[in-house]
Amino acid sequence: MARLTENAKGVYVIAVTPFTDDGALDLGSIDSMVDFYEGAGVTGLTVLGQLGEAPKLTAEESRIVVERVLKRLDGRLPVVVGVSAPGLAPMRELAEAVIGEGAAGVMVAPPWTVKTDDQAFAFYQSVGEALGDTPFVLQDYPLTTNVTIAPKVIERIVSEVPNCVMLKHEDWPGLAKITALRAASDKGAMRRISILCGNGGLFLPEEMGRGADGAMTGFCYPEMMVGVVAAYTAGNPDRAQDIFDAYLPLARYEQQQGIGLACRKYVLAKRGVIKSATLRKPGANLSALDIADVERLLARQAIRLKEIGA
Repeated sequence: MARLTENAKGVYVIAVTPFTDDGALDLGSIDSMVDFYEGAGVTGLTVLGQLGEAPKLTAEESRIVVERVLKRLDGRLPVVVGVSAPGLAPMRELAEAVIGEGAAGVMVAPPWTVKTDDQAFAFYQSVGEALGDTPFVLQDYPLTTNVTIAPKVIERIVSEVPNCVMLKHEDWPGLAKITALRAASDKGAMRRISILCGNGGLFLPEEMGRGADGAMTGFCYPEMMVGVVAAYTAGNPDRAQDIFDAYLPLARYEQQQGIGLACRKYVLAKRGVIKSATLRKPGANLSALDIADVERLLARQAIRLKEIGA
C-alpha cells in the first residue's frame, strides 16, 4: 500500500471496533464492517480512533484489529491507524508494527500535558523524529484533548516536520482555522497539506467551502459524507447541502456526548454491518426513549432521502 501523502482527499471513515455481547472482539463483524465501508464508497479507513474505543483495547487487541482490517482490504484502500500514547516509545512501537503490516500512515493526538505553543511544537517535532519516515496525521481535537493548537503553530509544525502530511481538523468553532491555514499555504508560508475534518461531519459543507479536502470522521451513514464530498468536488454545493440536510438530524443526535457512539453502533447493527451494538465497558447504553428517538429520525431521514432522490 502506498504511503499517505499531502494530496489525500475524500472520506477516511473512522471505523468502530465491533464487540460481541460479552465484550470480546468480534472479528467476523470487522470483516463485514470493512466490506460495508468499502461498498459505501469511502476513500480509506481510520482505525483505533477516539470513537473506535482504542483506549479500551489491549496492545495485542489493537494489533489484531489492524491486522484484520488490512487483511480484509488487501491493499484496496489506505488505512490510517491511531497510535496516540502517553509516551513516544509505545507510540513508535505500534506505528512500526502497523506500517510493517501495510498501513498507509498513523494519527497522533497531543497529550493533555501540552499547554503552550512551544510545547505543542516540541511535541510534534519529537513525534516526527520518533516516527522517522512514517507519514502522520496531526489530530487537532481540543474538545477531547483540551489542547488548543493555533494556526501559527500548525504552520510551524508543517514547515519543520516533513512527515506531518495531514491535519485532522476537529476544532470547534474551527472554520477560521481552515481559512488561515489555506491562506498560509497559498502565499507559500507553509506546505499545502491535506485537511480532513471530523466532528461527525456536522460542518462538512462549510468546511469544504473553506478548503478542506474531505472528512475523517465516523457516522452510521458514511454515505452522507461520501455524497457531500463528491458533490462539492464536482462543483455542486447545492446538491452537497441537500444530501447533508437529509442526514443532519441523525448526525446531530449522534454527536451527543456519552450516548453518541452507542447510537452509531445501534444503527450499524440495525443495518447489519455489525452483529452487536455493544460498547466495551465502561460504555453507555441507549434507553428505550433513546431508541425511539433514533427510530423516528431514521424514518424521517428515509422520507427526506426519497424526496431528494438520494
